[in-house]
Amino acid sequence: MNMKDLNLDMTAFWMPFTNNRQFKSSPRLLVKAEGMYYTSSDNRKILDGTAGLWCVNAGHCRTEIVEAIRQQAGEMDFAPTFQMGHPKAFEAASKIAAITPQGLDRIFFTNSGSESVDTALKIALAYHRARGEGQRTRLIGRERGYHGVGFGGISVGGISPNRKAYSGQLLPAVDHLPHTLNIKEAAFTKGQPAWGAHLADELERLVTLHDASTIAAVIVEPLAGSTGVLVPPHGYLQKLREICDKHGILLIFDEVITGLGRLGKPFAAQYFGVTPDIMTMAKGVNNAAVPMGAVAVKTGVHDTIVDAGNSGAIEFFHGYTYSGHPLAAAAACAALDLYKSEGLFERAATLAPHFEKVIHGLRDLPNVIDIRNLGMVGGIELSNRDGKPGARAHEIFVKCFEKGALVRYTGDILAFSPPLIISEAQIDELFGIVSEAIRETA
Repeated sequence: MNMKDLNLDMTAFWMPFTNNRQFKSSPRLLVKAEGMYYTSSDNRKILDGTAGLWCVNAGHCRTEIVEAIRQQAGEMDFAPTFQMGHPKAFEAASKIAAITPQGLDRIFFTNSGSESVDTALKIALAYHRARGEGQRTRLIGRERGYHGVGFGGISVGGISPNRKAYSGQLLPAVDHLPHTLNIKEAAFTKGQPAWGAHLADELERLVTLHDASTIAAVIVEPLAGSTGVLVPPHGYLQKLREICDKHGILLIFDEVITGLGRLGKPFAAQYFGVTPDIMTMAKGVNNAAVPMGAVAVKTGVHDTIVDAGNSGAIEFFHGYTYSGHPLAAAAACAALDLYKSEGLFERAATLAPHFEKVIHGLRDLPNVIDIRNLGMVGGIELSNRDGKPGARAHEIFVKCFEKGALVRYTGDILAFSPPLIISEAQIDELFGIVSEAIRETA
């Protein structure tokens, strides 16, 4: 199958987060997926080095998930969850609550990571209002943080191109912590850097500036993925937790990327031993088979909101038409069972040392200025071409695709997050292709 055989009109589809003119002039199309591989439109096997988009942790087109969706679609295609319910949504919520950190056992369903973030922020505001501190409206994000594309997520996010086009419409009461990346101090660190825990103390400065009584929540990614794999320094998240507790501020972990096994535990919160008050997820929650996200909330936060409502009234005026969609819920139940039966979280922990060894083996290649990793996540930062930021990484991305591997890039950073079913030999294959592409792009 080639482009001519497809007879595909690309005019109508306005592609997201894409240079549309560039792509449509030289398309890269995927037409099939199975296990660790995509198949391209010219019938080449493409090793998936990114789990699609940090999503497909159990590998592609798993029979168990496909059949669960098929069965649910034949039984009931849709049912509302506004003042109604259906069994699969409750089953999926229970399965998620069984693997979240202790105490985060109330699950609110969404349809994406962006929706999960906006929901988490609303929950934080609703919580403080319910407990009589409605003046706590300020939200604290972090530079270089990515929290999706809702107006709430963009506001607390810290990626300039994501913010500047909508700068006049962002939430007003928002501030940001500094990011934790310092190549000078921590280049080529394996795992968590020793330098940087003190940056959490910047939260105390923001508390002094704004007063704790105005701050509702702090939201961070435990490990920042989309911005180029920023690994938290030792002790950093623990400090944030302590400062939030000290001042009555809710701590939100955005685990859309790190959740569901990426670090060798169900969630990064368990890997780092730090429990937030609210936690977002999406992507891996049902292996991305049907759009789905969720927010896990501490029981006390949930109960405060629910118990404050008048009897018979809706307690939390928020939700989405497709929250807990039957097909998405069925896929989630099947995916969560699959993660457990195949021990995929434990497998990720077992594979991580080999992944670390191989990715750091590329440190002496031309233009490589840093390599960062944790669990089954890795990033390779490249030097910029003069006046053309991102050009080098884009060229490598295209070369990798041509050589049979799918990677991801942000600016001049290559990011890797393969399905957790990957073998050591396939890890070697992936970074062998990446190495060739980097050398050829020098």
